[in-house]
Amino acid sequence: MQLNQQGFTLLETLIAMALSSIVLLGAGRLFPALQQAVLQQYQKESLQESLWQLAFSLGKQLQRAGYCHGSCHGDGLILLKEGGCVLLQWDSNSNGRWEPSSHAETELAGYRLNGSNLEFMRGATSCEGSGWEKVSDPAIMAIQKFSVARQVRHSMPPLLIIELEAAFKKGQNLVSLRHTVVGYNL
Repeated sequence: MQLNQQGFTLLETLIAMALSSIVLLGAGRLFPALQQAVLQQYQKESLQESLWQLAFSLGKQLQRAGYCHGSCHGDGLILLKEGGCVLLQWDSNSNGRWEPSSHAETELAGYRLNGSNLEFMRGATSCEGSGWEKVSDPAIMAIQKFSVARQVRHSMPPLLIIELEAAFKKGQNLVSLRHTVVGYNL
C-alpha cells in the first residue's frame, strides 16, 4: 500500500515565512503605540480621579460654610480673587459661635490657588501670607485653574460651583471638571 503524501514546496515555505515576518513586524510597531495610548489614558483617568477627590472634599467644606448653632457674626463664605481664593467658617463644635483665627481650635479655613498648587490653611483670614499647606500633589499634577462661584437662587440656598483644571506635571492630558454643591447655611 502506497501513500500519496505531499508537503510544502520550498517556494511556498519562503512565501509563508515572508508574510509571517511582515505581520510580526507590523505588530511589533503597533504594540508600543498601543502601550503608549493605554498609559496616557490611565494617566488621564488617574488625574481625573484625583481632581474629583479634591472637588468633593472642597464641596463638603463649602456645604458646611456658614453653619452656626447659635448667634454667629460675619460672613460664612467669602470669595476673593474672582473665586480663586475661598475663606469660610462654620461652627464645627456647635457652641454657637465661630472661633477666631487666634483660637487653638479656629473654625476659619481658606483655599487658594498658588502657582500650580491648590493650598489650604486653617485659621486663614486673608489669601496672602505663608503657612498654607498643599492639598494637591505637585509631583503629579499642576493645577491651572481653580475657582468657586456663587449662583444666587430666588428663595433657595445658593449654588456653589467649583471649577478645577489640571494637567500632569509634563503638561499633558489636560483635565477639567465642574462640581456644584448647595450652600445650605448661606
